[in-house]
Amino acid sequence: MHNLKPKKHLGQHFLTDQGIALRITELLRAESSDQVVEIGPGKGVLSQYLMEQFENLRLIEVDPEAITYLTATFDPSKFELVHQDILKWDWAQGTPPDSHFIGNLPYNISSPIFFKLLEHQPQVKEAVFMIQKEVAQRICEGPGSKTYGILSVLLGAYFELEYAFTVGPGAFHPPPKVQSAVIRLTRRDNPPEVEFPQLKRVVKQAFSQRRKTLRNALKGLSFKDFEEKAFWMTKRAEQLGVADFVKLTKMLG
Repeated sequence: MHNLKPKKHLGQHFLTDQGIALRITELLRAESSDQVVEIGPGKGVLSQYLMEQFENLRLIEVDPEAITYLTATFDPSKFELVHQDILKWDWAQGTPPDSHFIGNLPYNISSPIFFKLLEHQPQVKEAVFMIQKEVAQRICEGPGSKTYGILSVLLGAYFELEYAFTVGPGAFHPPPKVQSAVIRLTRRDNPPEVEFPQLKRVVKQAFSQRRKTLRNALKGLSFKDFEEKAFWMTKRAEQLGVADFVKLTKMLG
């Protein structure tokens, strides 16, 4: 059982570079007594360093073989192990407010995980994730770029975003076909005064037809009159900043 093999259907690429693992865990700004949640610990390459630093460590793992491996390899008194799919996990009940999240995320579910973070912001004080480099760049991108999109706006509205560093394929087994990157998200002290579902609705619809002006892309949504309305409606989604989308959402009729 100690020869845990990565499973393609789970998108597993086990991090093997210990130096990278340590760098990732050192990005967390949590106190030793804070709740830390690791998503998809796999063989525990991040977990081993987290156990040394944090008293309240919770590991969320969907792979039953990884569960057996972790239990056999590490001192079970150092962490709480939850056998669960992170996308089906009860975030609100599963961890206290202001928890710190960390993980080497499977590429195929990174975006759904980010939407879970957005839906459960009180639970997420900070998150340090390794994801596909292209997705990390897109998230941290600003207005005017062709890669600036839905997650750039929504995550930027509620979190401070930091592209930490790039990780090459050789740091994993098996090596992925793309580069990876580590990003840190820190929840903003003063989030926008709008309901997340409403902001999400406006942003998703605006970017669903990003080549069209907002006047056409946002058809079906009713906005109150405001000073810059006519000017904004001639713009495309990629030309608006986070504050612009927040203002638009506040003007929903």
